[in-house]
Parts: sequence; C-alpha cells; structure tokens
Amino acid sequence: MYTVTQRLPNEIKFNNMSSNQDKITYESLLEGNKIWVAETLKVDPTFFDELAAGQTPPILWIGCSDSRVPANQITNTMPGDIFVHRNIANVVTHTDMSLLSVLDYSVNVLKIKHIIVCGHYGCGGVNAAMGNKQVGLIDNWLRNIKDVYHANENEVKSIQDPQQKFDRMVELNAIQGAKNVMSTSIVQNAWASGQELGVHAWVYSLKTGLIKDLETNASSAEDVSPLFKMDIE
Repeated sequence: MYTVTQRLPNEIKFNNMSSNQDKITYESLLEGNKIWVAETLKVDPTFFDELAAGQTPPILWIGCSDSRVPANQITNTMPGDIFVHRNIANVVTHTDMSLLSVLDYSVNVLKIKHIIVCGHYGCGGVNAAMGNKQVGLIDNWLRNIKDVYHANENEVKSIQDPQQKFDRMVELNAIQGAKNVMSTSIVQNAWASGQELGVHAWVYSLKTGLIKDLETNASSAEDVSPLFKMDIE
C-alpha cells in the first residue's frame, strides 16, 4: 500500500505506507512540521501570511474519520480550501450539535458554496452496523446506519453478493447523510434567503483513489422531500 505525502504545494511523493508508519513518533511529527514549513516557504514565501489572513473555503466536507480519507489530498486541494467535519462513518443526524455547529458556521459565516457528504468503500463503521456484534459505546452511534439499512431493506436484501451489498450500504449512508443535510433548518433558511448552496453525496474508493458522484444533488428547497420541507417566511 502507498500513501501520498504532500512535499510542496503542488507536488506529491509516494512512500511505502507500512514502512513509513513504523517511523512515525511524537518527535517525528514535530520535525516533519518544520520540514513542511521550510519546503513550503521555498515555493511560496507568502503562503503562511496569506493563510493567516483568514479563510474563505467554498466547500464544507462531511467525511469519515478514517485516516485513509483525507479531504485535501484526495481532492488535490490546499489548506484553506475545504472546511472539514469528520466522524465515524460520515453520519449526519439532526441531534449532533457538533456537526450542526460546523454546518451553521460554514453556511452562515463562511458562506460556503457546496456541502459534500463523502463516504468510502470499505468503511469499518458501515460494516459494523451491518452486523450484530456488540462493539461498545459506538453501537449507539452506528444505530443511525442501521436505520439507513432499515429504510432501504428491500433493496439491500435483494443484493446477493456480500461485497456489493456492503458497497451499496456505504453509498446509501452517504446519500442519506446528504438528504439529512438538505432537511436542516440551516440549509433551508440559506436557500430561502437566496444563498447559492449545493448539497452532494460522494463515495471514495480506497482501491482506486477515485471519487464517485452518487448523483444526489440539491440546490434549492424544491429538491427536499415534502415531508421535510419547511414553510419559511
């Protein structure tokens, strides 16, 4: 397996993941930071001055905490380009105050243009939710994914191949997450005020490195299910 390490703003270097992880220590992280700063300044002496001046990211990324799915690297973007919220299995619920706080700030203060809920094939959280083994406290969090399974039970059960079934659940979880984002008062109020804002569902492949657009997109309240559409004056 290989990892992509950003050496310079527009340059990537491939390292063997297993051998590189063996060398990661508390001290090496601090030293790595110094190396990154020095190399970045060689390319752009004003990089950190501009970064410190403020942020105007056009994207909010809601993704999984999995260490193999870093938003900036897999989209070839830089620090300051993407506002990020990550949790186990990229779950979006209407009771998660951490996520809602991020959503509110990004929409109403940063005025982001797009919200992307991105899952990834091989997600351990989705896999655990598809089984019945007790894991621990996280079982209560994974219940949200079981609800997605329940809502799409006929489709999921009709898929005979275990891997295809797993992959489809990953997709359905991201799609439901995007739908839940659309249903929030935060997003619907933004649309009602005329704010340009798109909501999308993606899935990332660890095997190919490619992102798949799940074609679940919304840009107005007309794209929201009537059950969740709010009457906003």
